[in-house]
Amino acid sequence: MNGVRLVGGTVLTPGGAVRADVRIRDGLVVDVVPGLGDDGGGSGAPADERLIDVAGLLVGPGLVDLHTHLREPGHEWKEDIASGSSAAAAGGFTAVVAMPNTNPPTDTGHLARYIADRGRQVGLVDVVPAGCITAGQEGRRLAHLDELFAAGVRVFTDDGHTVADAGLLRRAMEYLESRGGLIAQHAEDPGLSRGGHMHEGKVSSLLGMLGLPALAETVVVARDLALAELTGARYHVQHVSCARTVELIHAAKQRGVAVTAEVTPHHLWFTDERVMSMHPVFRMYPPLRTRSDIEVLIEGLRDGVIDAVATDHAPHAAHEKDVPFEDAPNGVTGLETAFSAVRSVLDCDPRKLFRRLSVAPAAIAGLDRHGRWIEPGIPANLVVVDWDAVWRPGHFRSKSSNSPFAGVQLTGKVCYTFHDGLLSYDAGASLDCSTGDAASAIPAGGIQ
Repeated sequence: MNGVRLVGGTVLTPGGAVRADVRIRDGLVVDVVPGLGDDGGGSGAPADERLIDVAGLLVGPGLVDLHTHLREPGHEWKEDIASGSSAAAAGGFTAVVAMPNTNPPTDTGHLARYIADRGRQVGLVDVVPAGCITAGQEGRRLAHLDELFAAGVRVFTDDGHTVADAGLLRRAMEYLESRGGLIAQHAEDPGLSRGGHMHEGKVSSLLGMLGLPALAETVVVARDLALAELTGARYHVQHVSCARTVELIHAAKQRGVAVTAEVTPHHLWFTDERVMSMHPVFRMYPPLRTRSDIEVLIEGLRDGVIDAVATDHAPHAAHEKDVPFEDAPNGVTGLETAFSAVRSVLDCDPRKLFRRLSVAPAAIAGLDRHGRWIEPGIPANLVVVDWDAVWRPGHFRSKSSNSPFAGVQLTGKVCYTFHDGLLSYDAGASLDCSTGDAASAIPAGGIQ
């Protein structure tokens, strides 16, 4: 089959949502025609065109993740580019930005090329490497920014570490500002956060556990926004977790600072009270905050102060998480549940949700082949979803299953994903790769 025709769905076009057929050929959308599917049988379709009935479903731009840990090279027992790409496609993603805290860290051009090449070999999603800001993510000297830029890197971050040296960060901003690169910061003051295991507040006091104050995030964001204002650089705040950070970003945007921000699905859902269970699936960075923080995050996402949702997909093997809470590594998986988690918690129309999960993240990362409303001529990077389906995540295509959404009832489900016109995920197809088991991620009695 050389072509695909999606018959009878509701399609998110530049002009709005319309009931139409979408025809795909040679990697492009070639037609979006209302009424083609009304004959119910596809009469007149070319003989080499596969028909897929999407009546009652929503066809939108493929999702884009600004913040994915694929673990390759160096930590392939947690995840690799093949398994991570499969998980991304199952979540409706057509492009992911791969974080550089690999082993070795992605601080040179040849490492960035390796990751992009591996992504192309797998072919399920576009794997876009981010590059380190500092060499080895050690915060002492700048990485080979020129090499990385020449290799196609446009997003620079020491994610997993904060660039604490303000002078070093300023030099990076000045270098990348003239080239159009993006500085993305993991905002965590190392002195304020040292030794902490969860949010500093009432729950940490009840548990007698050393906490991570929200101030550790906000002091770094405040400093960085001042540097971005000085240099004119594009600055992106990763995994925003607290209300004060949203306030700082809002004020900076009003001043004209070139700042964008992301929030993760798990920070929109779960509070620090979940740590009372002491289940390691709730150990993450930034830590889970309070209900009042969540309310501000949701409102910030709804009104655009927070531009995008990013998964911070951070897989860990079962044996790494099967330890006491304080000893467990930070991080949760998120690619396969992101759409449903955000759909479930964000009260908005489909176009707004796709702006946050597709259009805005593609624009932030400079991925002009993704995040585009559906019309003839665009690359066929699409997702088909059942907006109202109710389901509970079970098995995962990721190698790891450290998901806080395992067993949770969610609304909205990915049915099909198309990457460059090829079907990269079909919810009706059986698993054809090794998977994580949700049962290993669910605390006794399940997650309610």
